[in-house]
Amino acid sequence: MNSRTEKLELHGSAGILEAARDVPEGAPRGIAVIAHPHPLFGGTMDHKVVQTVARAAVQAGFTALRFNFRGVGRSEGTHDEGRGETEDMLELIRQLAPAGPLVLGGFSFGAFVSTRVIERLWSIRDIRAIVLVGLAASNFTPLALPAESHERALVVHGEADDTVELAAVLDWARPQTLPVTVVPGAEHFFHGKLPVLKSLVLRHLR
Repeated sequence: MNSRTEKLELHGSAGILEAARDVPEGAPRGIAVIAHPHPLFGGTMDHKVVQTVARAAVQAGFTALRFNFRGVGRSEGTHDEGRGETEDMLELIRQLAPAGPLVLGGFSFGAFVSTRVIERLWSIRDIRAIVLVGLAASNFTPLALPAESHERALVVHGEADDTVELAAVLDWARPQTLPVTVVPGAEHFFHGKLPVLKSLVLRHLR
């Protein structure tokens, strides 16, 4: 992400787990863990949406952790439709963010995996904020967020998303009475709308 990005290799349940860490100026307020889009469709920790969320987290005072799911980049293993990827994210948190405040989130498939991780950690960790961008609600079944987490959750979707239709995300959010922030004219990858996305995430984390 920048010249100070620290590249890391952990030992996960499927072998090597590749990650990257960026730190803010001064003492961190906590650690933000951001998961990337679908591994079988070019998703990596260096995806521009993931990097945009990470930059906003660093600017808001959080250490940002990105990582490659199993089978991507130097991370070993094979795609597991969200099951093994949930374990990847949990293992990263166990090793690099074992205590202290957390921000959890991701983009598309990564946002879906994040809902699974949030369910596992909500009652045992201090989750300060949740950021779900372009949630893959049409091809997967994201878990509902804990009711107590709603005031800490930012769900952002593009009005013109033709990969995951806005209606699918609203169908997921409606039973939870969970607000969804819609970016007018934005498609799935937020082409031309990344500054707006960064501003929304930064405002939420501050």
